[in-house]
Amino acid sequence: MLITQKTAPPGQLLTEFEIRNTLTQALERQFTNQRLLVLIPDHTRSLPLPFLFRALVEILHDTRQLDFMVALGTHPALSDESLNQLVGITSAERASLAAGKGLGAASVSPLQNPLAYPPIRLLNHAWDDPSALTSLGVIEKDQIQAIAGDRWHPSLPNNVDVRLNQAALTYDHLLILGPTFPHEVVGFSGGAKYLFPGISGPDMINATHWLGALAGVVGTIGVKDTPVRAMIHAAAEKLSTPVTLIALTVEGHDLSGLFIGDHLSAWSAAADLSAQRHIRWCEKPYQRVLSCAPKMYDELWTGAKAMYKLEPAVAVGGEVIIYAPHLEVVSHVHGKYIYEIGYHILEYFLNDWERFKHIPLGVLAHSTHVCGSGVWENGIEKPNVKVTLASQISAEDCARLNLGYLDPARIKINDWQDREGEGILYVPKAGEILYKLRR
Repeated sequence: MLITQKTAPPGQLLTEFEIRNTLTQALERQFTNQRLLVLIPDHTRSLPLPFLFRALVEILHDTRQLDFMVALGTHPALSDESLNQLVGITSAERASLAAGKGLGAASVSPLQNPLAYPPIRLLNHAWDDPSALTSLGVIEKDQIQAIAGDRWHPSLPNNVDVRLNQAALTYDHLLILGPTFPHEVVGFSGGAKYLFPGISGPDMINATHWLGALAGVVGTIGVKDTPVRAMIHAAAEKLSTPVTLIALTVEGHDLSGLFIGDHLSAWSAAADLSAQRHIRWCEKPYQRVLSCAPKMYDELWTGAKAMYKLEPAVAVGGEVIIYAPHLEVVSHVHGKYIYEIGYHILEYFLNDWERFKHIPLGVLAHSTHVCGSGVWENGIEKPNVKVTLASQISAEDCARLNLGYLDPARIKINDWQDREGEGILYVPKAGEILYKLRR
């Protein structure tokens, strides 16, 4: 059930006072003398995390242990400096937190006893370190088939070992803090996704992403009830540690919605509001889109959201240009495999499965998501949308990846603005707002 919620009227945002007051009402004295782990997103998600971090440090001051873990999935681990920057603290403040002294004068509000703080640590998830993971059990083939329904395919694993960061089992309670947006793999992000794949092992990461690929971006993104969401919730049922969710609706970089409760109810309410605030309905499909990936996407692995969120509104035969002049890397973690296979539609892989079955399913899923929907005719793939990359990745690499190339220096933003009537769309900050055709 929802413990509490706060929603701003359309076109307005919640004030810091409203946010802090809502958090206090729901969480103050709820975890006294408990060991509490807070799961948070990395820098590839928009939210006022520094403010929220400081507020939680104050409100949860009576816990026995308070740690924050970045639910990285397979994203690269953050350096100490990056962790500090993520939550908006200095090295000295981090040392103070670790010593149980709080944030001192920099705190968001005074406490009667400002020295009564638990030790606080900032942690990374390590998805590829077997020693950091523990098994919660197995999702068997029959359940996978039932969850997948008509999306089931023999390329899915026969069973999935539900492995989770073992630290999650050493705490009395887990608190998830994160935004909910339309999402290409799970329909809407947030909620138990911060467990799977957020702090899970590769089996769950690969299985969920490949199931999402089999369903396709257009058939998944902005849909509340999806097979992948069902698989994530089935895995979460195996976790014995209690979970509370702080689900956020973010507009720009601030909050318009705040929902606190169990991970099912709070996520459901946040997804409903996200569907109202994060989907732009279009009357006609666009022929060309200049989709600008913000600097928080520092590799194509995440910058490709500039394609995912636009494909449903692009005409067959149209083009999405991912404009990311800052971007130099395809993927720090998965680049080797991506360069081996390139970007292709789903049927490209399914029709030659023996050749590709050694590739991690999560990487294959990413490939199909970037390429988008299409058809396979007479042994030739025909993507619905041409994907062109305008970044620091070279023309030669783009050709190797099966992407179009455009020199970002040749792009003049003014040439793209105010041309929607011509079937040309300019998106200055892509990756979070979903564009869909009204049917």
